[in-house]
Amino acid sequence: QVQLVESGGGSVRPGGSLRLSCAASGNIFSIVAMGWYRQAPGKQRELVAAQPTVGRTNYADSVRGRFTISRDNAKHTVYLQMNSLKPEDTAVYYCNVKLIYSEYWGQGTQVTVSS
Repeated sequence: QVQLVESGGGSVRPGGSLRLSCAASGNIFSIVAMGWYRQAPGKQRELVAAQPTVGRTNYADSVRGRFTISRDNAKHTVYLQMNSLKPEDTAVYYCNVKLIYSEYWGQGTQVTVSS
């Protein structure tokens, strides 16, 4: 089993910044990718950013240039630095870790952008 612990969500005004963290622990072997998804009320869960162990980092068009994903492989931790936040970024953000034969989700952390 793999456990994911997220932190860093909260409320911020438009234009503000937040940093999300997700630490993975447990039976972690051969991480294929780590990333972040989000789900706003009434909408489907969508990819925000994903960083494969090999290959290019992917960003949703709506966040490219504002959000930055990074990984600390020694700590099995993935981060999401979110700058210039907009009200439409309001959602529950989920950490995702893909292994060779399975994937795991964090419990979700709320991000609210409002004036």
